[in-house]
Amino acid sequence: MKRLTKKEEVIMEMFWEKGPMYVKEVQELFPEPRPHINTVSTQVRTLQANGYLSHVANGNSFQYYPTISKEEHLNTNIINIVEKGLGSSFITLVSTFVKREKLSVEELKELVRQIENKE
Repeated sequence: MKRLTKKEEVIMEMFWEKGPMYVKEVQELFPEPRPHINTVSTQVRTLQANGYLSHVANGNSFQYYPTISKEEHLNTNIINIVEKGLGSSFITLVSTFVKREKLSVEELKELVRQIENKE
């Protein structure tokens, strides 16, 4: 999937939080001054074209919904970062968290347990 821009990420956060919505509902979630409805519509259609959203037709309107969960999106981003920035080395990723004390010994042990129990 194509990487999200900051604006697209804001819109996706809205969908992940609120669920299916019409473009007008998305626009109303923005703080004042809100972007023009056409701007929001274009961004939503771009997200759909890139596979992040789909829609259901209700009369002349479309209700959009996410096709990918926030967790799936985050997992894909992490894998892309590791593959592109760390030469596919997940050990480098984990060791970075350990060095910065973002990952405890207990959490590392839990990771080892998960790996050992994976079928």
